[in-house]
Amino acid sequence: MRALTPEQHQVLGAIARCRTASLGGHVEVCLECGQERPIYNSCRNRHCPKCQALAQARWVEARSERLLPVPYFHVVFTLPAELRAIAKLNRQLVFNALFQAASETLLELALDPKRLGARLGVTAVLHTWTRELDFHPHLHCIVTGGGFDAETARWVAGNPRYLLPVRVLGVLFREKLLDSLSRLERANKLRLPELPGRRDPQGFDRLMGQLHRKAWVVYAKRPFGVPEAVFRYLGRYTHRVGLSNRRLVSLDERGVTFRTKNGKALTLEPVAFLSRFVEHVLPSGFVKIRHYGLLAPKHVSTLLACARAVLTAGTQRTASAAPTPTAAAIDENAADDYQERVLALTGVDLRVCTACGACSLQRRPLLEARGPPSGVAA
Repeated sequence: MRALTPEQHQVLGAIARCRTASLGGHVEVCLECGQERPIYNSCRNRHCPKCQALAQARWVEARSERLLPVPYFHVVFTLPAELRAIAKLNRQLVFNALFQAASETLLELALDPKRLGARLGVTAVLHTWTRELDFHPHLHCIVTGGGFDAETARWVAGNPRYLLPVRVLGVLFREKLLDSLSRLERANKLRLPELPGRRDPQGFDRLMGQLHRKAWVVYAKRPFGVPEAVFRYLGRYTHRVGLSNRRLVSLDERGVTFRTKNGKALTLEPVAFLSRFVEHVLPSGFVKIRHYGLLAPKHVSTLLACARAVLTAGTQRTASAAPTPTAAAIDENAADDYQERVLALTGVDLRVCTACGACSLQRRPLLEARGPPSGVAA
């Protein structure tokens, strides 16, 4: 296993300390049955499998306020396998180029008068893994089924069966991404992998030529049936990490076993497992969820608001005329208590005793517990 980067080292350290005594915490004591349970603080690292549920629920709650009563499509842009080695050496540059190429492809093609002639709304989320934890960068994009024409102040509805022709999307995406990478290489900003024992100055140009001749596939799913389901669906992607706790099967002398797909499982020797896991640690400060078009921050209070007003005026007597608060929505000012927020956002009541079901838990400092909490050796 190669040496860890500072970001990877920090992530592994945070996960190792997460919900352990080293981060501090408190003891929950049930006044009804007497059960004592230690509750340790979380690391809150965005790569931690245990620390994303509340952040995800908050994100979905906030995004639901920007929903439009229109169909939404799910489009996936994948970095070709031939570029993965370059991406590993230039994560920030290549990931930024991937975001830029995918977003510009969608927005420019939709703005073409021969296509839609309007501005789409796009939310894009970066994933870098497969179910086997292999390095596989790709973008999940949720795209409005139609766009807003600012010149005529009207909503232009798209084809209900498909968003844009996927073959044209693939060609434009290919040209934009390869052009971006070529410009980076000409500016000597890219680190390039070397062939064993020798350098290959023409290798990059040959690779670009091969990729220009290759057909790139952009995957597009059918539109969502209910607008309110869009960001709940996307929420499954926004704060997901390479491996969730639910997929872990066992840890023994053979290694780490985790579920992949189709009922299968994979066992990796511990160092190999950690090596795959840290491949998906993002550069420090890197933004993996980005919004474009109508959903870009600069357009939320202008173009998006105008689009919503137009759509609402046209459907003012329908239930979906305007986004309604989700079941998880609550008053921010009245939600100072962490337990209340967890209940409102996830449906989990942290005030209920897991042993007797009574709502009589009291929080005490760790040192004030009358004895070792249940299940914890003295």
